[in-house]
Amino acid sequence: MEQPPQTEKEKMLAGELYLASDPELKQLRQQAAELTHCYHHTPPSENQQRLQILQQLFASLGANPEIVPPFHCDYGSNIYAGDNLYLNTGCVILDCNPVRLGDNVLCGPYVQIYAAYHPTVPEVRLTRRELAAPVTIGNNVWIGGGAIICPGVAIGDNTTIGAGSVVVESITANVIAAGNPCRTIRDA
Repeated sequence: MEQPPQTEKEKMLAGELYLASDPELKQLRQQAAELTHCYHHTPPSENQQRLQILQQLFASLGANPEIVPPFHCDYGSNIYAGDNLYLNTGCVILDCNPVRLGDNVLCGPYVQIYAAYHPTVPEVRLTRRELAAPVTIGNNVWIGGGAIICPGVAIGDNTTIGAGSVVVESITANVIAAGNPCRTIRDA
């Protein structure tokens, strides 16, 4: 019989209510903040040093990543990225649960990817407990600037998400989708 999650980190990764103020989670966020600070202050010409920082930050990172500072994430250790990842300036990934980015994922400026969310019931929210759900983005996906990808969403391969879209439900492969809420407009 499988044991229920015990630590706040285990609860977070299991999609259960957890306390982000837990000392272990605070320390892990501090680690990510230190690494992103180093990344932001490493000269663009220092490609190898920047790559090493990203490899320390992410759970896994494919070949040829390009991340334009500033970039923010909660932990980094829950981000799994394929080859040729491109994140334009100002991207945010709240990786309180796994965020999986396929090969050739391209994100415009200020794209936000949220695995984290808060309870909608005020009494539960007032306990300061939070929730998280995984986000999966397939191969060859383009996400336009300012788009927001919400918790629990999956975006299929070869899909384009229009700028400024708010993706609250999963989007299938091989389509162009846009809007708030984001909806499929047509096949790609």
